[in-house]
Amino acid sequence: MAPLDRPSPQNSNLEGALLEARAAYAAARPQSAALHEAARRVMPGGNTRTVLFWSPFPISMARGEGAMLWDADGHAYTDMLGEYTAGLFGHSEKRILDAARAAMDAGINLAGAGAREVRFAELVCARFPSIDRVRFTNSGTEANIMALSAARAFTRRAEIMVAKGGYHGGVMTFAYGQNPVNLPVPTRFMTYNDADGAIAAIRQAGDKLAAVLVEPMLGSGGCIPASREFLAALRATCTETGAVLIFDEVMTSRHAEGGLQQRLGVTPDMTTLGKYIAGGMNIGAFGGKAEIMDVFDAHRPGALPHAGTFNNNVWSMAAGCVALGEMFRGEVVEALFQRGESLRGSLNAACAQAGVAMQFTGAGSMMTAHFRTGPITTPYAPTPEEEQRRELFFLNMLEAGFYLARRGMVALSLPLAPSDLDGFGAALREFLTLRAPLLGRAG
Repeated sequence: MAPLDRPSPQNSNLEGALLEARAAYAAARPQSAALHEAARRVMPGGNTRTVLFWSPFPISMARGEGAMLWDADGHAYTDMLGEYTAGLFGHSEKRILDAARAAMDAGINLAGAGAREVRFAELVCARFPSIDRVRFTNSGTEANIMALSAARAFTRRAEIMVAKGGYHGGVMTFAYGQNPVNLPVPTRFMTYNDADGAIAAIRQAGDKLAAVLVEPMLGSGGCIPASREFLAALRATCTETGAVLIFDEVMTSRHAEGGLQQRLGVTPDMTTLGKYIAGGMNIGAFGGKAEIMDVFDAHRPGALPHAGTFNNNVWSMAAGCVALGEMFRGEVVEALFQRGESLRGSLNAACAQAGVAMQFTGAGSMMTAHFRTGPITTPYAPTPEEEQRRELFFLNMLEAGFYLARRGMVALSLPLAPSDLDGFGAALREFLTLRAPLLGRAG
């Protein structure tokens, strides 16, 4: 792809630069534009996944291999998004694909239990400190729904508590408080990283509160890590009041072999997991203390039902045994975490050197660009100017050949080479050089 052009007089202001970048984006992608117009005739908005929509139209991807993507117009991109963390192993990991294909060769819908399901469950239980028992689902969304159902049944309480700005799946999204698509569950809110406020809110809820559901680092909310103090306060107060503490580690469990809970040394009562644990196949999982999970034990009278035709689908069970059992372990896990730490440090050093209002927050292999200075410890509503800068960054990185989330999120995958990360850093520095007058000054 062509390098970024030097700004001309007509794009010396933010709005003008953004209009110019949008026009260049659209002109270079006629096939994506045509596919989007066709899609709009049969799908509202032209797609079925909101995060993949942006104006004037989203990119239509044609194929992927390793850490590379190609769109319908033939443009190649280094994939810095990794399917929002689900694509940890890249697009063509042979061991994952071979396991899934071999499993399907023996039959797709078997309508029965299987040996790989047992093995995969054993791997999950052995790996995460909070999981004595586990059950599988089709997605992280379902995992969170079922974890909350278990907590409510176990405690015989109705209410839940989440952080403002948190995201726990398609029907539990709290970017601006409640959302019309959310499940009609009585919900209380706390402020992320406000330990004292969370303690007070949990105590106020008292014996009405069934569960506190929280990400140990916000993912969709901006890759904002929780402080250990905050999580420890949740742990202590949930123990005090009898509420179930659930860590949503659908994204963050990649940060240590036993998840971010292991790295931080704070153990919840339950944990939810997502697609990377099965090599990027459709999977979710929820697990926790035996006494909580046993509300699903069908050997017992009155057990909770848990349906799902593909909960134990053969390809995900097989891929999961390879992903967790053979590939993403020990030194591989730690090396990915440290690669992300190093990259984020170098990106922030470049932003500081340029003296602009831009920084990356995150932990390990997950990070998000923000266009403001000072500590970022809780979600916020971006200003119109911040949104424009975020979009300009996204469009400019595309033109430089790097694919990341429209909201500025990066999630590293294992196939990325050191040269890929160096290239991303160089593209950021070029962006800072060309766009510094439009980004606002630090301080």
